[in-house]
Amino acid sequence: MESKTFYSEIINDHNLHPLHKHDIEKPDIVLEGVNPSCGDDIVLQLKVKDGVITDGSYVGEGCAISQASADIMLDMIIGRTTDEAIALHDKFMNMIKGNATEEDIEELEEAGVFSEISHMPARVKCAVLGWKTVKEAIES
Repeated sequence: MESKTFYSEIINDHNLHPLHKHDIEKPDIVLEGVNPSCGDDIVLQLKVKDGVITDGSYVGEGCAISQASADIMLDMIIGRTTDEAIALHDKFMNMIKGNATEEDIEELEEAGVFSEISHMPARVKCAVLGWKTVKEAIES
């Protein structure tokens, strides 16, 4: 098992140096996600062509967990089909609820760093904000 310090480094890196925190030109889907309990607020922007997420970004403010989770999520879903993105959402949500298999967590790659969030109920909404927003955006 990797140390919690390693997990913290991944979250801090994605929070301080996000790859996907910017506007994209002419997104096909734009949806705001808000966590009123702690002030997290993101606007998710996606480009989708023939059922494939070809680009994505977010803008907004929030805690390190919400921002890092959104950035990692976008790393994972860009280049995948919308169905694959929904499947990753479902695995992430199962992990947060403590119901994911080790294989599911491995498939979530860096997003697996949030597996310990299930033991911190106050932080769950932060970690799932981007994931809930992307599912709603794709299904709308």
